[in-house]
Amino acid sequence: MTTRVAAIDCGTNSIRLLVADLPEETAGPQAPLTDVTRRMEIVRLGQGVDRTGRLAPEAIERTRVALASYAADIEKLGAQRVRMCATSASRDAANAADFTEMVRATLGVEPEVVSGDEEARLSFTGAVRGLPADAVEPFLVVDIGGGSTEFVVGDRAGGVRSAISVDIGCVRMTERHLPGDPPTPEQVAAAEADIAAVVDRALAAVPGREAATLVGLAGSVTTVVAIAQGLREYDPERIHHARVSYEAVARVTADLLSRTSAQRLEIPVMHPGRADVIGAGALVLRVIMERAGMPSVVASEHDILDGIAWSLQ
Repeated sequence: MTTRVAAIDCGTNSIRLLVADLPEETAGPQAPLTDVTRRMEIVRLGQGVDRTGRLAPEAIERTRVALASYAADIEKLGAQRVRMCATSASRDAANAADFTEMVRATLGVEPEVVSGDEEARLSFTGAVRGLPADAVEPFLVVDIGGGSTEFVVGDRAGGVRSAISVDIGCVRMTERHLPGDPPTPEQVAAAEADIAAVVDRALAAVPGREAATLVGLAGSVTTVVAIAQGLREYDPERIHHARVSYEAVARVTADLLSRTSAQRLEIPVMHPGRADVIGAGALVLRVIMERAGMPSVVASEHDILDGIAWSLQ
């Protein structure tokens, strides 16, 4: 018998829902999840957290509205198990208890504010299950979020070898370094220097430079890959497992950082809630590839959300 589960990933920038049917245990380790529905809303829960150390009341309310809609879907679709993981913003906030109380009242389950290590392991599981058989191991999986980025090195058979979560993300770096619209060259240089220093520490800790394949997760990566492919609309099937060169990522990053937020919205694949922070997200990806010596990145539409679902098996 298959089991229907609901996974919710609440990050710094977005909140996402996956309702899926898990394969029977006899189906084998490469059997996929069967999606019932995937949803994403930009709620910017981490608004101002880097500066204030607190979750803004209006950000908690935006998240509550999205979560109430998700709870209705979960009930309608008959999910038997539910797990919600909350990541960087609610880890950092002094008033995290307000967020927890809201989730309990809205969803009926306790949110798990997962550690950076657990976040990394969930991301790795979601990304690696289903990778093409010819993808060369070991893998360096990077999950570029709003407040943090996870670096995980591992392989199919042994799973995670090493993992680290660091405080560089598209929202955090935008708020800290890129107030200009578009940012000035000096602002971009300051952001790049900050990102490079953190990335070097992360790659030494994992160690990421020994990996053979870079796998990139989350909206910053998939948006950059969609732009690099010249897509006229966001197409998850064409983005999933697409491989894009460092040169293409560098071109897209430079273009995004030269545009205003309004000009980024003119890009067909751009989500309106991502336009103001995508320059920083692209810069994080470009610096990771540069510092790790990776000639290309493989994008994955499957990430921590899928890992949360698999954890309910």
